[in-house]
Amino acid sequence: MKILLIEDEPKLNLFIKEGLTQHGYSVDTATNGSLGLELASVGKYDLVVLDVMLPGQNGFEVLDSMRQFKINTPVIIISALNNTENVVRGLDAGAVDYIKKPFEFEEFLARIRTVTRKGEPKSYTFYKVGGLEMDLLARKVQFQNEEINLTNREFLLLELLVVNCNRIVSKTEIAERVWEVNFDMGSNVIEVHLSQLRRKLKNDFIHTKVGIGYFIEGSLLKK
Repeated sequence: MKILLIEDEPKLNLFIKEGLTQHGYSVDTATNGSLGLELASVGKYDLVVLDVMLPGQNGFEVLDSMRQFKINTPVIIISALNNTENVVRGLDAGAVDYIKKPFEFEEFLARIRTVTRKGEPKSYTFYKVGGLEMDLLARKVQFQNEEINLTNREFLLLELLVVNCNRIVSKTEIAERVWEVNFDMGSNVIEVHLSQLRRKLKNDFIHTKVGIGYFIEGSLLKK
């Protein structure tokens, strides 16, 4: 997933870029509205993260121009202007979300995932990557031409990693998507299930980015 970040505060710009990059996103940055609009016009982005108080054109003006130029990339506004009037203005201008500064980074990631899920095709039922074949309708998994029996939780966990192939999936996201809302983040249940999955796949198929999350690498075929 490719993201354009338009934020003029250098430390925050760097913090957000590094955080998103660590979670597997590709990030381009701009530090003023004019450059941000130019990049949004010529680049192919899945999401624009847009500050409001920018030098040159402010964020509202950038968003207005994007929509006038028929640039329909989803936009999340991040701003310290957190009164209702500005929130409504941003959403009415076409932003899909408005996040008030300061914010928790995990919440920020969750908002991005929500936008991503809204744009995901719903028709894919078969995935193939690196010797693994996963049929969601039949609930069958084959690895290196051998059928693998998985529990329901293991299946959901593997599905999440496969669908997000080449992106690091955090423990928080796994808890949100595979376990219930009140999941105890202090437990080792996720690690246990990952260990069982790795044993059944008999290969170093699921990788760990220490302190960040888990991922699968490869060329993903979807049908």
